[in-house]
Amino acid sequence: MAQSPQNPYSAAGVDTAAGDLAVELMKSAVRRTHGPEVLGGVGGFAGLFDASALLGYTKPLLATSTDGVGTKVAIAQAIDKHDTIGQDLVGMVVDDIVVVGAKPLFMTDYIACGKVFPERIADIVRGIATGCELTGTALVGGETAEHPGLLGVNDYDVAGAATGIVEASAVLGAERVQPGDVVLALASSGLHSNGYSLVRHIVSRAGITYGSDASDFGRTWGEELLEPTRLYTLPLLRLLDALHGESGSGIHSLSHVTGGGIAANLARVLPVGTWVDLDRSTWSPAPVFRVLADLGDLTLESTEGTWNLGIGFLAVVAPDQAAAAIAALRADGIETWQVGVVQGGPTPADDLGHFEQGAKGVDGGAVRLVGSYAASA
Repeated sequence: MAQSPQNPYSAAGVDTAAGDLAVELMKSAVRRTHGPEVLGGVGGFAGLFDASALLGYTKPLLATSTDGVGTKVAIAQAIDKHDTIGQDLVGMVVDDIVVVGAKPLFMTDYIACGKVFPERIADIVRGIATGCELTGTALVGGETAEHPGLLGVNDYDVAGAATGIVEASAVLGAERVQPGDVVLALASSGLHSNGYSLVRHIVSRAGITYGSDASDFGRTWGEELLEPTRLYTLPLLRLLDALHGESGSGIHSLSHVTGGGIAANLARVLPVGTWVDLDRSTWSPAPVFRVLADLGDLTLESTEGTWNLGIGFLAVVAPDQAAAAIAALRADGIETWQVGVVQGGPTPADDLGHFEQGAKGVDGGAVRLVGSYAASA
């Protein structure tokens, strides 16, 4: 009896049946992110989102962002733990949108892999869906692409894009910032998703494996380094609503501390002609930063352009609203503290440290870190 011919695509290393199974495994998690605005369910060629609510805006502006999670995926692959990397992706993408004061609407994801393992892909997407739920974002579509011969069997990378909405009159940015405004620091949950090439270099040179127990953290190295990125979108949106008055929002600008570190990212949301000294003594970087710096024979100060060192977001607020903002964010579970004050005029001519002047092509304000970090608890 003649046998059925082999699928030539399968012979080339692409398993479409595995891709279909992955979709089935992730469907329920994706659907949980869908409100009545999402039409068509899961699996269409394009996601549909009902934009009727935009008719209620006077001048609606769409905000968009795209990103990945960098080499943090290498650690997930090393210890075969894939259920948190999706939250990191949402943090890198959606939390950039709230910087301008926008509310996220929807997100799409893209996973490229050497081979589709349905359970692994489903774990990744479940993590993305969890992050979307925690930020009020609909996950309306995605793509998993199998690239045999280009990526190793166990290799993958993730990326995503999101769209949000903000009223034109409510856009946050450097133009709202004034001398005397207070800079607040919002605590990170750890490394988030930046600087992992340095992390992996340090760990490798120290001869540490990610499955090894790390006594400093009470869990394995891999588990510590995969701590999910904290999500700030909903707490910040609630804060914007709470501090909105007749004269506008008490929040003037926001900065997501990602690649480039603390000073450079704050400089992007300050106006030219202003400067800030950020006081290191107001916080103590978490043990993960100290341990890695010690292993790499580095000072914490030398890593300030690479790691967030305990600050995941910065908020520039009106001075009379600072106390209320701190209280609201702490009540929402985010430790927050004053780290500096915006100054006007030329930067001081002293030897206290180097100023970062703008960043990422933005000609913004000037920022430096001064003093010494508080001792670890």
